[in-house]
Amino acid sequence: MFWPTVQLAWQELRANLLRSLLTTLGIVVGVAAVVIIVTLGQGVAIRITDEIASMGRNMLFLAPFKPQRSGPSVPQTPFDRDDAEAIVREVQGVLAAAPTVQQQIKASNGANHWNVTLTGTTPAYLEIREWPLAQGRGFSENERRGARPVCIIGATPRKELFGAQAAIGSTIRLRTTACEIIGVLAAKGQNAAGQDEDDIVLMPIRTVQRRILGNEDVQMIMVSAATADQVPLVQEAIRSLMRERRRVRPADDDNFTIQNLQSIMALVRETTALLTTGLSAIAAISLIVGGIGVMNIMLVSVTERTREIGIRIAIGALERDVLAQFLVESLMLSCLGGLIGAAVGLGAAWAITWAVAVPFVLSPWVVVTAFGFSALVGIVFGIFPARRAAGLDPIEALRHE
Repeated sequence: MFWPTVQLAWQELRANLLRSLLTTLGIVVGVAAVVIIVTLGQGVAIRITDEIASMGRNMLFLAPFKPQRSGPSVPQTPFDRDDAEAIVREVQGVLAAAPTVQQQIKASNGANHWNVTLTGTTPAYLEIREWPLAQGRGFSENERRGARPVCIIGATPRKELFGAQAAIGSTIRLRTTACEIIGVLAAKGQNAAGQDEDDIVLMPIRTVQRRILGNEDVQMIMVSAATADQVPLVQEAIRSLMRERRRVRPADDDNFTIQNLQSIMALVRETTALLTTGLSAIAAISLIVGGIGVMNIMLVSVTERTREIGIRIAIGALERDVLAQFLVESLMLSCLGGLIGAAVGLGAAWAITWAVAVPFVLSPWVVVTAFGFSALVGIVFGIFPARRAAGLDPIEALRHE
């Protein structure tokens, strides 16, 4: 009995094809919106976590700022180079540590000028960041200890200052300091925030401190754990060591912050998932609106087909047969809208992810869930029209013109 009911419902929908398609428009918009939002949210989360992971595996950051529950962090006493050496020496599981200072500065090569991020650090920086060289070499230990004016430049200053000329062995000027280029970093491109990671110049930290900054302060320490499993233990051990070295009393809060990339990536994933869920819930409201549209059209259909319903009941059709026919019609309208909406949503999501350069993540569960919800909407909003049709008095229905 079910298959004849489906055939009758399909014939009725085909007889009013344009009206049927317009009726499903709300369902199409709702399903497409949910698919687009979820797909984009997953793509953005992957893009951001990949960008964070590209900074280096199993990495931790230490900064001399006192964390606050609300408002900006409060600057504290800077680190020094000995802190980084103590971390490597005393904390088990640490692969490398690189004290770091940064300064925005103008780099010059003859008539060419370019603003760069000058980063003073140690040879361990490239190891922690897993950043290979495209040309040349890294700092030697003698160059680091002797504060030699040598530098490694990123792909952007190499292009802007030298063009087609060779950079290795040439000299650039950073304020009054002439710096010999010994290496060129491999290109990394923009990060998730849109910042150019290649717009950088690396120098030995002692050189930057003495010749550029004029102090011995360390703005940040980058640490790499040997394995991912050791990151929490290493983080806690570093925290204990730095509290001791910075003479923090047991009752006082830390006067520094320490974060690891794993916790940052987890926070990004949680935040993105929360935003995606909220936006999807808002987009799903259009499915409710679409369901109301389906119910209205089905009520109109009941009115138009009152005489037909009376004839069916008069020749022996049961109430459940009429109920099933209209409920199946409502379900088919919603499922048709769900299929079209899923196809439109996937196509639009692919186009948008391609345009904004984020990964296109095809999640079958998203499509199935959106389609299933559209079918549920069809059943819920089809019950009232179907019950109304099934409850018609056959004598009154036959008299209807």
